[in-house]
Parts: sequence; structure tokens; C-alpha cells
Amino acid sequence: MKATKLKVTALGLVAVFGATAIMPACKSLTNTQKGAGIGAAAGGTIGALIGKKAGNTAVGAIIGGAIGGTAGAFIGRKMDRQAKEIQQSIPGAEVIPYEEGIIVKFDSGILFGVDKSELQAAAKQNIDNLAASLNKYPDTDIMVIGHTDASGSDAYNMGLSERRAAAVKNYAVAQGVSSSRLKTVGKGESEPIASNDTAEGMAQNRRVEIVIVANEKMKQEAKAATN
Repeated sequence: MKATKLKVTALGLVAVFGATAIMPACKSLTNTQKGAGIGAAAGGTIGALIGKKAGNTAVGAIIGGAIGGTAGAFIGRKMDRQAKEIQQSIPGAEVIPYEEGIIVKFDSGILFGVDKSELQAAAKQNIDNLAASLNKYPDTDIMVIGHTDASGSDAYNMGLSERRAAAVKNYAVAQGVSSSRLKTVGKGESEPIASNDTAEGMAQNRRVEIVIVANEKMKQEAKAATN
């Protein structure tokens, strides 16, 4: 059953977020118009991102919060600048700029010991650098999402993913990031991005994703600047 979860969740996101899907070639369209083209998007950028880069919750947070149009493009350019800065300051992370948001992905092994939820000493520098960027760009909301592989029980994996997400949030708050901007989510083993049948796949599934999106203030400023 677990081996089929990746395909099922990918299809689920297409169904849930079809009305707000963002198609790279159609940035000027409304969300409704973009949704009409979901059939093409399912086999393109969105499908590729779900299958190889990030889980549904991370991608959905960006798609669900997008405003589209010229204001969305304005936000996207700001996000691209921040993404480049994060990539330069945190070489151990995978930084995925996507439309109006950013996903910063850490393999769990970079942040935590085996079966642990306390940040390793070396990992704290990564979160220090990320927090500096978050503080530099205060008009964003952040979601921290913990994931595990499929070893162990569903309940245990869910708890571990929640504790790891909370550890990242708490350390970021200690570095000056406002707690009101941060939300944590634990997904356990429910959003794999690779097969849990191999050691390599399981390693990819053990990860923490940090999603950065525009808050309402930035959205309103983007609309005002482009009207």
C-alpha cells in the first residue's frame, strides 16, 4: 500500500488545487483561467515538482496562496532574489524557487541525528543563515514541514516529523524570526518523493521542507505597485 502513496497524493493535489494551478507560460491569466488548463499542467512543471522535489503540502501552500497576474509576477521576482541569497548562504540546502514562493529543503540527516529531533550543532548554522534571510524579508509567512521514510509505525513517524518541524521553528524564533510568521506541520511518511523500497529513496523521504510565501501585506503592496 505504501508504495502507491506517491502516485495517489500527486493525483490528489491536481484535484484539490486545480482551480488555482499556476502555469509558467500563462502568468497573466486569472486563477480560474489557469485552472482550466490543469490537464496540461499535470504533466508539466507541477507534476515534476511533486514527483521529484517536494511534497504536496509544500507545493499546495504556494499554489493556494498565489494571486497571479502582474502582482503575482512582482512577488515572484522578489522571491527569486531571496532564493538566490538563501542558496548562496546555505549550500547544504536545496532551494526551489517556484512562482510566488520558495521551498528550502533539507535532508533530515543534515539537521538531525538518527531517530532524533534535536538539531545537531552543525545544523544550527544552516538555520542561523536561513533566519537571517527571513528577518531581512519580513513580509512573508513560513511553513516548516517534517517528513519521514516509511520505516516504523505511522503514528511514530508522524510524531517524529512533528517534533523535527517544531525544533526548526523554535530555533528560528530564537534567532529573531517572529513566531506569528511560522507554522509547523508534520506529515510523517504520507508524502514520499521517492520509493521507500530502497535505501536511497528512503533517505530522500527523510527531509524538512521550509515554504516561504508572501503575506497579506506583500500581496497588497504588489497589487498597488502594479495597478
